[in-house]
Amino acid sequence: MKVIEAVPEGNKSWKPDPKGRSAWELATHLAETDVWFLESVANQSFGQPTTGGATTIAELAAWYKAQMPAKLERVLAMGGHHLAPMIDFYNMKLPNVQYLVFCAVHGAHHRGQLASYLRPMGGKVPSIYGGSADEPYQM
Repeated sequence: MKVIEAVPEGNKSWKPDPKGRSAWELATHLAETDVWFLESVANQSFGQPTTGGATTIAELAAWYKAQMPAKLERVLAMGGHHLAPMIDFYNMKLPNVQYLVFCAVHGAHHRGQLASYLRPMGGKVPSIYGGSADEPYQM
């Protein structure tokens, strides 16, 4: 959440290279896929992701804050019988629980990628897994 909120609205189109995604593209991808994977695991089916039509960083952050806790609670309440079945994900068939691992790894990758954009684009790097130069760890 903090990495998405740290993207400067006025510079959200910044990207380090013409081939790379912009900060906005990464932020929306990160938010929508976090929510999408949890919802898909809960539903045992993958549909299309959505960000609820957000067009600003504030709207995206608000959408993410509204969606993520309920999706996470639903998955945390699931039993093994719901997580064990093989589920199709674009012709890749894995146990449903494996998509939670995929979600975590995918999110860590893109969160780190987006965090590395923040300083060059004029933002501040929040504390993610510990302190940062911009937000030191507080005991």
